[in-house]
Amino acid sequence: GLVLGVYSSEKDEGAAQFTSAGDAFDRLVSGKLRDLLSVCGPPLKKGKTRIFHGLHQDFPSVVVVGLGKKNAGINDQENWNEGKENIRAAVAVGCRQLQDLEIPCVEVDPCGDAQAAAEGAVLGLHEYNELKQKKKPVVTPQLHGSAGSEAWQKGVTYAEGQNLARYLMEAPANHITPIKFAERIEQKLRSFSNVKVHVRPESWIATQQMGAFLSVAKGSAEPPIFLEIHYSGGANTNDSPLVFVGKGVTFDSGGISLKPSSGMDAMRADMGGAATICSAIVTAAALNLPLNIIGLAPLCENMPSGKANKPGDVVRAKNGKTIQVDNTDAEGRLLLADALCYAHDFNARAIVNAATLTGAMDVALGSAATGVFTNSPWLWTHLYEASIVTGDRVWRMPLFEHYTKQVTDCPLADLSNVGKYSRAGGACTAAAFLKEFVTASHWAHLDIAGVMSNKDEVPYLRKGMAGRPTRTLVEFAARLSQDSHG
Repeated sequence: GLVLGVYSSEKDEGAAQFTSAGDAFDRLVSGKLRDLLSVCGPPLKKGKTRIFHGLHQDFPSVVVVGLGKKNAGINDQENWNEGKENIRAAVAVGCRQLQDLEIPCVEVDPCGDAQAAAEGAVLGLHEYNELKQKKKPVVTPQLHGSAGSEAWQKGVTYAEGQNLARYLMEAPANHITPIKFAERIEQKLRSFSNVKVHVRPESWIATQQMGAFLSVAKGSAEPPIFLEIHYSGGANTNDSPLVFVGKGVTFDSGGISLKPSSGMDAMRADMGGAATICSAIVTAAALNLPLNIIGLAPLCENMPSGKANKPGDVVRAKNGKTIQVDNTDAEGRLLLADALCYAHDFNARAIVNAATLTGAMDVALGSAATGVFTNSPWLWTHLYEASIVTGDRVWRMPLFEHYTKQVTDCPLADLSNVGKYSRAGGACTAAAFLKEFVTASHWAHLDIAGVMSNKDEVPYLRKGMAGRPTRTLVEFAARLSQDSHG
């Protein structure tokens, strides 16, 4: 099969404008493709397809997809590169159409941006069907022609990173327990000589005095794990690393403050923060990025049991601060508090944490963008610029003292794990809570609760867990590796 792109003509009635690969194929079939397109209805709109059979013996099926305007670039209103997004969406729909025809090998027109085309193909075809007997046919997308093979391979690597995060988030919680999560990441990194993986057991967590993390873990029969990854890609192993921290709650029942049963199954993906940061490091290693990265993922379940945290309990974090646990379902911030304290041991260039932290984030932004809370304009600029390129957007949120007061005004302890006005500004009070465990001058907290899953909003992702914003984290790390700051 072959997927070819076609641009919308400036005038509605104009002839189809092919990409260079489309032009070359049309010449190969003596102009038949152009003729067929002109007689089979109105010009192709963005993301729409036409399929033709029997045009050429090498490609019995050819899908032509609409790419939208030819010179679509950065859209300031949308905060992304529209041209790249159009290519991702178009290629994904074309590849899926050929998959439905059970065509095992598909060649893809680079459409002027081979990396975006590869991302669209590899992300668009991914589906979690590990546990089904009946599986969709496997399709291998390949670059059509020889132009842009390096960019294509880079796109494949970026997309495979996001697909790893999707796989980890989608898998049932009895298949991805804390230890199985750690083992899967360890296995992915085994072949890299410049990566060390430490799977820290409960006894180590206790010696580190991570009382907040342990208080969540003790409610479950599954033992907690603290996963620590060191990727040494920098010219000097002593160069200050970028530290990624990810919330790794492999199942979140809410604990004693039990969640409603409807939709609770989706809480198998409450380790999305850990999944995205670990997948980003796997991708950075595959790309051989020239910087040092450390990944920290506190992994456990949040379950209701006779040993679980009770509302009103007070626990002590690694930095000595006491926390009143007013709601046991605000558990992610307890894990992150201890992991963020530990992150300061590494003389980090920047600390970036990701977490499916608050339903309030989903209420605020929906699935349009990841909410970013940061104390560093420099860090924000890098994250924002990376997200324009990937199309997996970020949006800056406030870290006002206004919210800090709402978590520090607490009857029994230094901090409460929920803001005193409960529902008001929930994503902001959660960020203010985390800020109490940060002294680094370059820190960003990414609340990814809103982008955790996809229904139909991102056209090149199927329905299910989204693995966002893995590609933005990778692109951010790639840009940081070229930046001489600090």
